Amino acid sequence: MLRFPDPGTALRMSYLVLARKWRPRTFSEIVGQEHVVRALTNALDSGRLHHAYLFAGTRGVGKTTIARILAKALNCDSGPTAEPCGDCSACREIDDGRFVDLIEVDAASKTKVDDTRDLLDNVQFAPAAGRFKVYLIDEVHMLTRHSFNALLKTLEEPPPHVKFLLATTDPQKLPVTVLSRCLQFNLKRLTPRLIRERLDFICEQEQTQADPAALGMIARAADGSLRDALSLLDQAIAYCGGRVDEQATADMLGTIDRQHVSQIAALLAERDVEGLMKVVADLDTQVPDYEQLLDDLARLLQRVAVHQVVGDDAADEELSGSELAALAETIPAEDLQLFYQIAITGRRDLDIAPDPRSGVEMTLLRMLAFRPAVAGDSASPPQPQRNSASPVRETAAKSPAEPAAGEPPARSASGPAVEAWEQPDWSRLVERLHLQGAVRLLASNCALLDRRDDEVYLKLDSSAESYLTRAREQALAEALSAHFGETLKVSIDVGEAPRETPMQARSRRESESLAAARESLESDPNVKTIIDVFGATLNSDSVRVVDK
Repeated sequence: MLRFPDPGTALRMSYLVLARKWRPRTFSEIVGQEHVVRALTNALDSGRLHHAYLFAGTRGVGKTTIARILAKALNCDSGPTAEPCGDCSACREIDDGRFVDLIEVDAASKTKVDDTRDLLDNVQFAPAAGRFKVYLIDEVHMLTRHSFNALLKTLEEPPPHVKFLLATTDPQKLPVTVLSRCLQFNLKRLTPRLIRERLDFICEQEQTQADPAALGMIARAADGSLRDALSLLDQAIAYCGGRVDEQATADMLGTIDRQHVSQIAALLAERDVEGLMKVVADLDTQVPDYEQLLDDLARLLQRVAVHQVVGDDAADEELSGSELAALAETIPAEDLQLFYQIAITGRRDLDIAPDPRSGVEMTLLRMLAFRPAVAGDSASPPQPQRNSASPVRETAAKSPAEPAAGEPPARSASGPAVEAWEQPDWSRLVERLHLQGAVRLLASNCALLDRRDDEVYLKLDSSAESYLTRAREQALAEALSAHFGETLKVSIDVGEAPRETPMQARSRRESESLAAARESLESDPNVKTIIDVFGATLNSDSVRVVDK
């Protein structure tokens, strides 16, 4: 009895993976490589065609795809043209991979010099069907030195009917003699946004429902490669059962939930050590990718830092503006820079940690441990929270001269450390407060206006407006409160100060000292003698005041 295959089975077996189905067939379909497409289309339109092209870039960015499109543009019946028709025999056969005059070679498997010589033996013969005989050599950097020498002569003086299209992921390994004979195009890694937009378009064309957040995860996991992104999308469609779901895609990729990363950033802002250790412990039950955790944390910190500078630039599709604003408000800029640097350093050192979890825990602890302590700074690191049953030696860690914020000032045997408010000299007061870092710079650029009740009014020089943040203003208030033994508030207005700020006074004194030093040198008899005898001149700009 004759049995015929089920038509549905044949249809399923003919499925074409997305990376092949959606491979661009014209220059207009290329994503993210506009600089290369523009150069090639202009060359084709003007007829200024080189005999050798080198396409360099990471995997999956379109090197061989652009080379095949260029081969079509050169051999199209209506060409050479920047817009191959796609319908002529040459275009169809190149798309199907069976065009006799397109010789594709994988240099990784054809490294011997004999292979290269065999390949070039037919160079002098005219093309069999097309206008040009095109040699597409992929991963050309894998050729041996002898193979390059065999190729070099042909590259230098090729027949007019031959074009060489070379592709490589490592152009540094190519001899300079080869590089100098090619037009080189460096293809860019695609940004997650470009990949995300392309995936969204393909899902729409394929009538596949996909969560935007899931496509964002795939775009980032592709690491700049659109081909990898399409392969991951194929995998996600199969894993999720047709609909690309956010949680299922995260499970497939081993992605850390972005809420956990945001929570870690918030706990860093609060300096909550116990909370951080609890989050890591909870994550450990999910067998996470700790390298990706630090990558995601560094990416989040970078987005928050950018938000602090330029505001909501809509560059992050996963974090809402309110989330970014909240983190930007609670984490000082200097802390963000420190956290980011430690995150990427910890990511680099994760392989040499005893185990990934301990490496991440130590990275987070390092972010808090290495923040400089600032006297009177409310944003300075408190002592890490500990279990109440553990012995705590906090008193030994605190200097009597620098009481913690909110505690009464310590008194020494020589008398009380608290001063009375009697319209103090602001410059001297700033010195006695022992402020450090940005808080000291803020205070040094202010002038004291007045005090009414429990509020101190200051005027900040407009040139130093960038130092003013809510956290630093509060830190200055706490330092004043601790110094005078009473609760004080600080109100800082920006504008032209009615009197000298400590920074302006210091600058004035330095200018006066420098002018006096220059005048002293100019009037010095020895200097005058040298000028008269040798015709020398005194370079006043080189004069510096040396502190004794």
